[in-house]
Amino acid sequence: MKIYLDDVRRAPDGYIWTRSVNETKDLIVQLEESGEKIEVLDLDHDLGEFSVDGGDAINLLDFLVERGTFYPVVLHTANPVGRANMERLIRRFWGG
Repeated sequence: MKIYLDDVRRAPDGYIWTRSVNETKDLIVQLEESGEKIEVLDLDHDLGEFSVDGGDAINLLDFLVERGTFYPVVLHTANPVGRANMERLIRRFWGG
């Protein structure tokens, strides 16, 4: 399963589109419980009006770190500061 987190841009074919951090967390837990493999998380950083439901996407990375679930992550954010912060976290905990 491929998950695409973005408040505005629709997911490419083959991805499930989520718009908030909490929606994505719920989906991850649901997929794990059903035994489905999570292939990749493709993340934006700024989630606009959807940030009230879990913050910006870096909070999803924090959630994954706390649980020790290091799914492959791709970033598609246009926010250079948000991207740098997310990349720093990924390098630290994912080893990439």
